[in-house]
Amino acid sequence: MIDINFTFIGKCWLWQGKGTWHFITLPQDKSEEIKFFSDNHFGKRRGWGSVRVSANIGGTIWETSIFPSGSLEAYILPIKAEVRKKQKIVAGDDVEVLLQISI
Repeated sequence: MIDINFTFIGKCWLWQGKGTWHFITLPQDKSEEIKFFSDNHFGKRRGWGSVRVSANIGGTIWETSIFPSGSLEAYILPIKAEVRKKQKIVAGDDVEVLLQISI
């Protein structure tokens, strides 16, 4: 098992389609590292290439998945409404995120 733990600052952005979703894009270098380990079958691949993570923003911790974005060439982290409300996050905010991933 490979553990990848890191902190980064990313901008919260809004995706609108079937519903409205808030995301933060992971750094490209960390996305490449995650993709390398998940592609080499160190972990079980999930739907849409997602990877399970534990996320922490401002002390609010939750379990979720990150998803690969081909257009961004990076993984994206969805931010639940509950977390956004508790941490007062809106689209356009720079947010510090601690991610813990076991692949």
